[in-house]
Amino acid sequence: MQISDTMMAAVLHGDGDIRFERIPTPELALGSVLVHVRAAGVCGSDLPRVFQSGAFFYPIVLGHEFSGEVAAAAPDVTSVRVGQRVAGAPLVPCMHCDDCMRGYYASCRSYSFLGSKKQGAFAEYVAMPAMCAVPLPDGVSYEQGAMLEPATVGLHALFCAGFQGGGDVAVLGGGTIGLFVMQWARIYGARSVTVFDISEERLTFLRGYGVDHTVDTSKDGFLETCMALTGGAGFSHVFETAGQAMTMNLAFRIAATKADVCFVGTPHADLTFPPATWELFNRRELRLTGSWMSYSAPYPGREWTLTAHHLARGDLRIDEKLVAACHPMREVAAAFGRFQDGPVAGKVLLLNDGEDAKC
Repeated sequence: MQISDTMMAAVLHGDGDIRFERIPTPELALGSVLVHVRAAGVCGSDLPRVFQSGAFFYPIVLGHEFSGEVAAAAPDVTSVRVGQRVAGAPLVPCMHCDDCMRGYYASCRSYSFLGSKKQGAFAEYVAMPAMCAVPLPDGVSYEQGAMLEPATVGLHALFCAGFQGGGDVAVLGGGTIGLFVMQWARIYGARSVTVFDISEERLTFLRGYGVDHTVDTSKDGFLETCMALTGGAGFSHVFETAGQAMTMNLAFRIAATKADVCFVGTPHADLTFPPATWELFNRRELRLTGSWMSYSAPYPGREWTLTAHHLARGDLRIDEKLVAACHPMREVAAAFGRFQDGPVAGKVLLLNDGEDAKC
């Protein structure tokens, strides 16, 4: 593959100022690969970077959910080959600090991150360490590969909570991560899975993915409805994926005695718990854990290899229903414009060679 010294990329210059323009193609360092990006997803964490002056620096190329084809590899790279189809694991840990040495890569003291602390994948090419390239099985499309990263986040939450199958699972929040947590709980043998959300549109969508029960938390009496699903005992595993004060408090109220509660969502405002709610935490002797990103040893971890495996088998569903819209990379401004009118149901993808892509 002939690689030019320059490439087209979606470059963020400031708050709301994202331009599709020509920039230098990334240089290839030892231990690294250059990936020709085929599909890249817009993550919710990209929105404050674009609209709320949330980037670490300017100009920057965002994009950390992506897939593509290895266009070039440094001479010392043996883990992947030129022409191989891969997804990108965006975390770049230092591999030297205490947490990295213990395999806790998400807690690295001096990590980098594609599309955040270093140039990302909203471009023709992205450079990254070869260890970040996750091979895509045959039959897995580039569009599916671009959604591998959020799927791994859902699986990591189950591992953090020690989920081993059985029991009644509650998922608070029916967004992308909630959808994947729900799917993983079913794959790993939950007795039942119930998803909670305030959007009937989202809940209807989730029913098409096999959720056992849905609860609209905007309706009066929803608490009695959901507790009746477990005979009043509560849920053995509760995963909070919305990052909202209401659902983080609700997690303790619907948890069964000795239940596992996992906070996956990230709150963006102060969070308080009334004494009565916290007393439930103590009285029921709940086990509370957080979940952050999706990595384990050996890097990037079983979250990534298992997601690719179950996706190829068809156990994990990542299909066209999950995609709200596809835009050629050159239409990046229009793609982000979709989010200015409110939440978007589904993933927005940016495609290179988008005119010919099926999405």
